[in-house]
Amino acid sequence: MAPEDVAEADLVTRRGTFRTVAFRSGGHEHLAMVYGDVARRRDVLVRVHSECVTGDIFAAMRCECGDQLDAALTSIVREGAGVLVYLRGHEGRGIGLVAKVRTHVLQDDQGLDTVDSATVLGFPVDVRDFAPAAVVLKYLGVTSVRLMSNNADKIRSLEEHGVEVSSRVPLLVQATDHNIRYLTAKRDRLGHDLPHLPARAGGAGG
Repeated sequence: MAPEDVAEADLVTRRGTFRTVAFRSGGHEHLAMVYGDVARRRDVLVRVHSECVTGDIFAAMRCECGDQLDAALTSIVREGAGVLVYLRGHEGRGIGLVAKVRTHVLQDDQGLDTVDSATVLGFPVDVRDFAPAAVVLKYLGVTSVRLMSNNADKIRSLEEHGVEVSSRVPLLVQATDHNIRYLTAKRDRLGHDLPHLPARAGGAGG
């Protein structure tokens, strides 16, 4: 399956020049940031990043999204080649920006975590579709990837859609008073691999 529509151009950034590949897939417009020569290469360093307006643009500290985005781009440039796939329509694990902000109210006022604050409002825990990432990676000629992620669901989705994940590269963000509840819920309730967090009460963490 190819992207429904594609536009490509160079983009000079503070980190260097990337090739931007804007494309439509799955009902949304997405963006791949390509650094260096990745076509027909194996084990390309890749980040599949879900859109997060509050974290990516405004540096919100209640999540680790902005820090992960920054760290992934830095790693790709340091590597000399790689791809960051920025997936739109993933705000709040797919529930949208308005709904996500409503969950923040419940988290702040009632102490609910990122999972319960969504389900109490009647939203699913996670409805993100990672298939568009596989679509654009195959379009770019990437045959296998080293995936920067702590989320096994991304690995499964890429492999189910024909992209080999040769290894997973942890992308860990320091826990703070602002994000520890969020990170702990991702580890304990969503299965993310976050071994740097404090141990669970009454048992080992990670």
